[in-house]
Amino acid sequence: QVQLVESGGGLVQPGGSLRVACTAPGSIFSLYRMGWYRQAPGKQRELVAEISTVGRTNYADSVKGRFTISRDNAKNTVYLQMNNLKPEDTAVYYCNAARFPDNYWGQGTQVTVSS
Repeated sequence: QVQLVESGGGLVQPGGSLRVACTAPGSIFSLYRMGWYRQAPGKQRELVAEISTVGRTNYADSVKGRFTISRDNAKNTVYLQMNNLKPEDTAVYYCNAARFPDNYWGQGTQVTVSS
């Protein structure tokens, strides 16, 4: 079983910044598209941002201009830099590694935006 290890969640005030990170096994990282999803209470899990193996990125409209996804293949780590956070960004953030037919998830990290 592939293990994705997330870190960096926490509590931040509106307008603040936070960075979450996800480390994957070196055997898969450079071959898999990496993504961040989030799930708020009572809502479905949704894509936040994704990055291909060659660095092509895609963002949900709600986070464009505020969030940045990046990957460091040398460290087997994908990052999500979140700026100008809003209360509606509060959710559990999940790391995802995908390459058909494989699809792996991290355990999730809580991000809470509140004053």
